[in-house]
Order: sequence, then C-alpha cells, then structure tokens
Amino acid sequence: MYDFPLRVYYEDTDLAGIVYYANYLKFIERGRSEWVRARGIDQMALRDAAGIVFAVRRVEADYLRPALFGDDLTVRTELVELGGSRIVLDQAVLRGEERLFAARVTLVCLGASGAVRMPAEVRAALTA
Repeated sequence: MYDFPLRVYYEDTDLAGIVYYANYLKFIERGRSEWVRARGIDQMALRDAAGIVFAVRRVEADYLRPALFGDDLTVRTELVELGGSRIVLDQAVLRGEERLFAARVTLVCLGASGAVRMPAEVRAALTA
C-alpha cells in the first residue's frame, strides 16, 4: 500500500467548490506515478532504455462523496494483481479515513508493437 498526500486547489473545483469529477482521474494518476517511483522505477529511463511504458487500459470508478476546495486528501494505491504485461491496482481518494472515490485500474506494459512482458527487474520492484 502506498499513500500520496494532496490538497484540493481552486483549479480542481467547479463553481460550487466541489472537485470536478474528471480531476479524480488526475489525482489517482499522480498516486500511481508516485507508487511506481517509490519502488525505484524511473519511468522515463525505462522508456528510454527499454522502449517500455505503462498505459491505462481500463478504469472502473465509483464517486462516493464530494471532495471540496481546501481539503487535504490521500490517494491510496494497492497492488491487486501483477501479470506478465498487466498490472491491476485498487486506488482510493480519502479525506482522513472517509473514502470519497474508489477505482480499479488496469495498466498494460507497452512496447513499440503493443503489449510486452515486463522485465523481471521491474516485476520484482513492483512487488517489493
């Protein structure tokens, strides 16, 4: 499990001061990026050295409660499944212990010609 803190800024909200629904996808993207980084994987170096990137294939999202301007939030990322070329994560946006948003995200490891197997060292780092 990896927790990434963030604060809701005015730019994240609509006229009512409520987080615009699409911004939750940005929040969880940041959480995923930091989860990968915390495991010692430099995604730009991986792209440059091996021609491999991670791409979102599927997102199932539930909007449970609104986040508001000024809220301090946490994006929680948990590994659910790690396949040869696929990663499944559960992600949540929390205000304290209150769950505001939940998503299951499927990522695929892509090379120049499509889906490719993750290198063993990447798989090992993601499960550490």
